[in-house]
This record gives sequence, C-alpha cells and structure tokens, in this order.
Amino acid sequence: MTLIELRDVRKTYFLGEIDVPVLKGISLKIGAGEYVALMGASGSGKSTLMNILGCLDRPTSGDYLFEGREVGRLSGDERAKLRNRNIGFVFQSFNLLPRTTALENVCMPLYYTAGNLSGKEALARGCEMLEHVGLADRMGHEPSQLSGGQQQRVAIARALVNRPPVLFADEPTGNLDSKTSVEVMKLFERLNREGITIILVTHATEVSSCAKRMIHIQDGLIVSGAFGGE
Repeated sequence: MTLIELRDVRKTYFLGEIDVPVLKGISLKIGAGEYVALMGASGSGKSTLMNILGCLDRPTSGDYLFEGREVGRLSGDERAKLRNRNIGFVFQSFNLLPRTTALENVCMPLYYTAGNLSGKEALARGCEMLEHVGLADRMGHEPSQLSGGQQQRVAIARALVNRPPVLFADEPTGNLDSKTSVEVMKLFERLNREGITIILVTHATEVSSCAKRMIHIQDGLIVSGAFGGE
C-alpha cells in the first residue's frame, strides 16, 4: 500500500525580485512499512523535501498524497491536524524541555492531540513508550540527568506517543558518539520491524546503510531510488 506519493512537486522561494527554485520536479512513492533514507549533500533540497513530506511546508506546485488524500494544498490548521495525528518527528537536537521529566516530555503531545485520553491514561501511554525504548528506569529524570543517547530515546518515545504510522528522523545521530549512534539505529530498525514507516534524512553513509532503500537527491532532483528497485 502506498503511504506517500509526490507527483512533480516543486518548491520555489520568492526572495524579493529573486526566485530560488529548490525542488525542481520531485516524483516518488513510499509504501507503508518501508524504511527509507533520503540522502543528499548540504543544499541539495533534502531538508525542504522533508518539510513538505512532514506537512511542515507546502509545495509551490505539484501533488502530495498521504494515504491517498491530497494534502499539499490543505490549510495550515488542516496540515497541523494531519501532522499531529499521523507523523512523528525526531531531530538532531533532541528538543526536550529542561526541568521537565522524561515522562512529562513524552506525554506533552497527548495534551494537544489526544483529548479523549484522561490524564491517567496519558501517563500510562507515556510510560509504555518509555518502556518500549528501554528507559523504564529513567522516567523521573530530567534531560540534564540523561546521556545524549538517552535523551534521543526520550525524543523517539515522544514522537511515537500518538502512535503515528510514519516517523521522520532528521540527522538523528548528529549529536551522538558512534557507539550511541549504533544503539539508536538499532532502535529504528526494531520500530520498523514492528510496522512503523521510517523516513531517515541524512548525509552519512554509515547511517543510511541501515535503511532498506535509499533515495538520492541532488540539485533539487531525485537521481535514484524514487520508486524502489533502482
């Protein structure tokens, strides 16, 4: 089943009298349950592409279908609702709230998107996610009391707490040492085996090699991997 499809997506930034084309006609398909690495050098357009795929931005032209629904032209509120319910994000900087426990950090998205959950149910969901990433004994710790790898696992648990079908990871090991990076990538592999679609944005070959498919972007165009089997 196709989860994500782009058809001739273009993104141009208009800076005064200057037009800056960043994406120049992107077409691709990503199936449910895939583990994809989106690769490209700095300035290739991969971050802009991720922002569009993650419903953080809209294309200038072209079609974006998520689970068969055209989402590229949704309003900001509609995109936010789809994003909060269907997409989890993990970033290079962990973006955890200081002086807030791991459990509180993980539960935070639920207070905005899961109005049907009671406070007790939200805490139970947060505990479940932290246990799932191996941090059952760190729930009451604040970020300053956790290692970099533990902080990233808290961020992953937070991204998964709404049970989204797809997880975006933007340079998720950029602030981690090599040993911890391996541990985090093994966690992604396990999550993918459990059925979560993972889209990994990276320039590091050793990180992208964990994915089952690589999509290479160069100068705003996909040069390989757009539809698998390339």
